Amino acid sequence: MTKDDSGWIRMRFKQNKVWVAVDSDGKILSNNGKALIKYQKEQDYEYRVHETDLFPLNTEPGEAPAKTSRKPREIRKAINPSISPPDPEDPNCIRIYADGASSGNPGPSGIGVLLRYREHEREISRNIGLGTNNIAELEAIRTGLLEVKNPDLPVRIYTDSGYAYGLLVLGWKAKKNTELVSDIRILMKRFKNLVFIKVKGHSGIEGNERADKLATSAILQKA
Repeated sequence: MTKDDSGWIRMRFKQNKVWVAVDSDGKILSNNGKALIKYQKEQDYEYRVHETDLFPLNTEPGEAPAKTSRKPREIRKAINPSISPPDPEDPNCIRIYADGASSGNPGPSGIGVLLRYREHEREISRNIGLGTNNIAELEAIRTGLLEVKNPDLPVRIYTDSGYAYGLLVLGWKAKKNTELVSDIRILMKRFKNLVFIKVKGHSGIEGNERADKLATSAILQKA
């Protein structure tokens, strides 16, 4: 592995070279057995992967696991076990930026969705009536998935909702909004290559900022 001065080391994840977050001693930073990686250091979003899937650059997957700062822990499987970090430069990827907003929580709610495929874009701004912010976040994701006509293409969904990400990727048990969560989980199974990417809200990510504006403006619309 190679190390630079910014807290990242160069390692291998599957067939790709990635940057892995480390502490001041060069040990991989771990959260419940998962490490933080980037494909490119300048990109705005990051991914969590199993520490045991990381390898030094001079080895191939399957030869020897990377040494980590913690022992591997049992990780709850995601709803879609095929989910893995995407190639950020894949031109055939459908990218969906989904956001929800609520005034009053519960109160008048709206969703914002920005879909991108190659040079094509589509915006959706829709009032969904009375609801909570969590319902709006989930409904935005469902709306985005329903807009995809070809589920064989790779799809990337960008969300700043830790609630939605936990339910749909980390396998959290839904205590509320169970019917909506179930509908999305069933819908997810249509796709051959579906990845959820957790982004930080209001951090200047252009697609996410546009989705946020679409959602907040939808609150003022008539349901």
